[in-house]
Amino acid sequence: MKEIILENGNTLAFIGDAIYGLLVKEYFVRQGYHKPNVLQQKSVPYLSASGQAKIVQLLIEKNVFTEVEYEIFLRGRNAKSESVAKNADVLDYRLATGLEAVFGYLYLYKYETRITELLDLILKGA
Repeated sequence: MKEIILENGNTLAFIGDAIYGLLVKEYFVRQGYHKPNVLQQKSVPYLSASGQAKIVQLLIEKNVFTEVEYEIFLRGRNAKSESVAKNADVLDYRLATGLEAVFGYLYLYKYETRITELLDLILKGA
């Protein structure tokens, strides 16, 4: 039986943005980086809309997402949003929203192992 996912793409992305951001930041702190400016520099390629767009394109190219994760990605990517990031073009912003939606879904539905797997792939360059 297929899991019923009630949350819309923006809701999943809202949660996913927080979870993904925290995990990336935690990763760099655990790597021994402690200066705020260094942490910021290290995390930008993973947390900016353009960086996330590149990550998503690589994950899709390598067929990393499960069928459900890809559906969630599309739900997030296609969600209507009233705002756009200041320093991102619309396509990058939508791709990033899709990635965040996947992390939101995995978190809300308690797929901790899959979160770890995806994060490891992302941090190792997929």
